[in-house]
Amino acid sequence: VLDAARDALAALVGAKPTQVTFTSGGTEAANAVLSGALRRTGRPAPTRLLISATEHPCVSAGHRFSPDTVEVLPVDEAGVLRLDMLRERLAALAGESLLISVHAANNETGVVQPLAEIVALARGHGQALVHSDAVQAVGKIPLDMVALGLDALTLSGHKFAAPKGVGALVLAEGVVLESAFVRGGGQEARLRCGTENLLGIAGMGEAARRAQADLADEGARLAGLRDALEAQVLALAPDAVVFGEGAPRLPNTLSFALPGLEAATALIAFDLAGVAVSSGSACSSGKVARSATLAAMGVNPAVAAGALRVSFGWNSTDADAARFLTAFERVVSSLYQRRGQAA
Repeated sequence: VLDAARDALAALVGAKPTQVTFTSGGTEAANAVLSGALRRTGRPAPTRLLISATEHPCVSAGHRFSPDTVEVLPVDEAGVLRLDMLRERLAALAGESLLISVHAANNETGVVQPLAEIVALARGHGQALVHSDAVQAVGKIPLDMVALGLDALTLSGHKFAAPKGVGALVLAEGVVLESAFVRGGGQEARLRCGTENLLGIAGMGEAARRAQADLADEGARLAGLRDALEAQVLALAPDAVVFGEGAPRLPNTLSFALPGLEAATALIAFDLAGVAVSSGSACSSGKVARSATLAAMGVNPAVAAGALRVSFGWNSTDADAARFLTAFERVVSSLYQRRGQAA
């Protein structure tokens, strides 16, 4: 069971089975990579961490680097890492051992980061490792560790239809963790000890096989649903702001706001209509706080307060999109009516 699942997961991300270590999820995997123990064989461990301003908390709050050795790199207004700033910092940090951690795709906006270009800049530096939190991207867009040149990739199974509570850490050949991140009986090549979650791992293996087989067709189907919905949202509400518009995005994610519409108000209306929509990432929904991602993108706080996130999955249909649009039309009509009365 373990070998079959490892084979399937490795194939999905362009790695060898021996490079895959099973974990309890993406957070544990990312925490392990960012513990300070990651290094290339024969070279010292990184002493400085560079991350983007839109990272998931498992990276921005999950590392063990001293605060004075962590640098947060800016993104542009679409949420894409500013490569000019990365290039500038790498030049300034010549000779230092570095770890760069940039997610493959954002959990709120779906914006996809230019990993190949980031890795190329890191290789030019000579002493920089690159990790990507690929939780949002695995199973939704093609990812190949070898082609991208990543040193470490982390993922979570439930994002591509596996059970919750299982994930993986994938290390490039020649890259190691100096010590186990869970100590005990020696499982997972002595890196992540403890009895394996066989049911979860088996489920993730099957989900990985299906995701790889369906990747191209399902990606195109979801992108079609997303693009059609986005066009209809803008037709109903021409002043709506689509976050990440113009940048590469995951095929299943649409994040937008309608100026003057509070997310809390919209969520109640959608809930009453039987439509599940969030006001941010799935793991932060329900928490009242300004989006760090939208703030980093320079979005006006008043607009960001109305941010809505619509996600599609393998079981999403045209009927689901139509149900959302029916509810959205009522919300928009009510908002415009209030605007008219106020005028």
